[in-house]
Amino acid sequence: MSNPFEEIEDRDGIRLSWNVWPSSKAEANKYIIPIGALYTPLKEKPDLPSLMYDPITCKPPCRAILNPYCQIDVNAKMWICPFCLQRNQFPPQYREMTTNNLPAELLGAYTTIEYVLTRPASLPPIFLYVVDTCLEDEDLSALKESITQSLSLLPPQALVGLITYGTMTHVHELGNNECPKSVVFRGGKEYTSTQIQSFLGLSSSNNIRQPGNPGKGIAPANSRFFMPVQQCEFTISNIIEQLQRDPWPIKPEHRPLRCTGAALAVASGLLEACFQNAGSRIMLFSGGPCTEGPGMVVGPELREPIRSHNDLVKESDRHYKKAIKFYNGLAKRAAEKGQVIDIFAGCLDQIGLQEMKNLVNETGGYMILSDSFTTAIFKQSFIRILSKDSQGFLNMGFNAVLEVQTSKELKICGLIGSAVSANKKNACVSETEIGIGGTCAWKFCGITNQTTVGVYFEIANQVNQQNANRGLMQFVTSYQHSSGQYRLRVTTVSRNIVNPNSNEIISAFDQEAAAVLIARIAIFKADIDNGPDVMKWLDRILIRLCQKVANYMKDDPESFVLPNSFSIYPQFMFHLRRSQFLQVFNNSPDETAYYRHVIFGEDTNNSLIMIQPTLMSYSFSEPPTPVLLDSVSMKPDVILLLDTYFHILIWHGETIAAWRKEGYQDQPGYENFKNLLEAPKLDAQEILSERLLIPRYIDCDQGGSQARFLLSKLNPSQTHMTSGGYGVTAPNAQTILTDDVSLQVFMSHLKKLTVSRSS
Repeated sequence: MSNPFEEIEDRDGIRLSWNVWPSSKAEANKYIIPIGALYTPLKEKPDLPSLMYDPITCKPPCRAILNPYCQIDVNAKMWICPFCLQRNQFPPQYREMTTNNLPAELLGAYTTIEYVLTRPASLPPIFLYVVDTCLEDEDLSALKESITQSLSLLPPQALVGLITYGTMTHVHELGNNECPKSVVFRGGKEYTSTQIQSFLGLSSSNNIRQPGNPGKGIAPANSRFFMPVQQCEFTISNIIEQLQRDPWPIKPEHRPLRCTGAALAVASGLLEACFQNAGSRIMLFSGGPCTEGPGMVVGPELREPIRSHNDLVKESDRHYKKAIKFYNGLAKRAAEKGQVIDIFAGCLDQIGLQEMKNLVNETGGYMILSDSFTTAIFKQSFIRILSKDSQGFLNMGFNAVLEVQTSKELKICGLIGSAVSANKKNACVSETEIGIGGTCAWKFCGITNQTTVGVYFEIANQVNQQNANRGLMQFVTSYQHSSGQYRLRVTTVSRNIVNPNSNEIISAFDQEAAAVLIARIAIFKADIDNGPDVMKWLDRILIRLCQKVANYMKDDPESFVLPNSFSIYPQFMFHLRRSQFLQVFNNSPDETAYYRHVIFGEDTNNSLIMIQPTLMSYSFSEPPTPVLLDSVSMKPDVILLLDTYFHILIWHGETIAAWRKEGYQDQPGYENFKNLLEAPKLDAQEILSERLLIPRYIDCDQGGSQARFLLSKLNPSQTHMTSGGYGVTAPNAQTILTDDVSLQVFMSHLKKLTVSRSS
């Protein structure tokens, strides 16, 4: 059966927690979960109309854009804005309009539409590679190969620059083929933007480019450091080819001196001097922590360990606060100047992602965590980032601004995602803040067709119940397309407003979207507060929600029944509480920063896989079947395929593993067994081919050390404390050694607390 909420998502790139809204703020608050929207501004749509003119907007201060919910008078050539009810005149080009010949933006089927604006095109995208040379030879060689390959994937007119760093930072000149030259900055020193520009021989006058031809509009001084790929591919490939390991000697029992912070500051200063607010990416490739200069994460001596979660809680790490302050300042500057920062980490240990996370989170960049630059996780993910759309343009936009407008029944509380506030306030903005609040517009230096944000709303204090039978939201995203064109994507959403006691509210609840929206708030809180407080908050809102929507008799847990539209919501909360997003045990601060970054950018389905992984079972007796994420699913004669989004794991039961080791699959007459072994591998390959960021692939057997990845995700219905799962003895089920409560115990507690507390 198709999910109606998914159909709306396919059409408009949006899913709402509540699809019918109560008419009073007090009643809306009783439903506990806020009205929220998971919105993918640039969602790919094959039938999306592109209009080659600027949009028609309402008079100031409203500025809402013409949409299918406007009332129109074709004879008087007037339209009434549904947001502010002002009357507006259609411009002369709409004079041929009739009721049977309406422009696309007024047709009900096109609630999402894109305008190609008449503004002159900007510079082509700019890519500045920042490469760590303190790597082992094998790693450096693999990285050089990936970077050289990536140059061939960039559009020919894209501008590229190169910075390499180790103990010093080298800014390479690309305009001189005969004799490679670079400007060297000391790694231990912090430079201001003015100093960087001065040392590079750049000044603010260099920013002025000739309009007209964007490919040739580079000032002469800038072209020393940035050139179109088609002109400098040979030069830059040569420089990369000849890169050697950082020559600075490493003392015994010391880490290499690596000035990551200084290199990033120089990269940002260089872009700032050459291109103001042009679409640009700083791509950092780092193979270890910063041990020198500004942004130092750990000292050079190996006896000093890099900080753990425990050190951060105790505030005992001497570098952390200083590093956070430095990188947050750099992130703020980059976001203001429209620079995207990507971090590609190739290191078995931590490199300081926890300190550097805002560089990526506030600029809309990519974060990729791998053990080495030789791994498929890095190589394939990096190449996929540079994938192109059906027209041959890169799947990335730059300098996007998302502005949200609401009708008077709603107010905007905030946004959670990889963005910064654009500090724009109007009558739609609520005093209640969720995430990045106090504004109705947010800036994304980088945006893709998968970037998904969570936007939160509340019902306004005064809703005129006689006139208000629906509320409206309009999402307007202006961005620079990778072709250089400026575009505007508009999505207008309307939902019914009903009596607060109407059953429609409960039946139109989207529990999947709500689970993801609440998860975003919880993770946002966890980044600021400590874990236990977030857990208490999650438990409290779940109990209060169940008290509002469940049917039960007071003090009788057996009578507790949730409506269908809420039936699996508590299960999502159970898995969220156990997830790596909130439980930092067994994860490094870098891993936690990485996981939280990824979930803040993904859509509903991908986020749900991260919260509650999917588990498929393969056996002789039935076709591949989804099974419970539970220890009872681990049977000797099955193969399981687990997808956590970050890991794809194939697990073989004891019997299957023994037969495979005996080599039955290679013997005639055992073709069925061979096919059974192949089936999960084929499905795993299909999942791997669809993901932008490549998951880690694990193949393991019952009792193997790698099986711990599966055990950590399963509901421990059978532990060393119980005799069986789901209230029955399951002799073949796996026993999980854990003190975690099972879903059954969790639900039992939830029922007791819900029915015993006064509403």
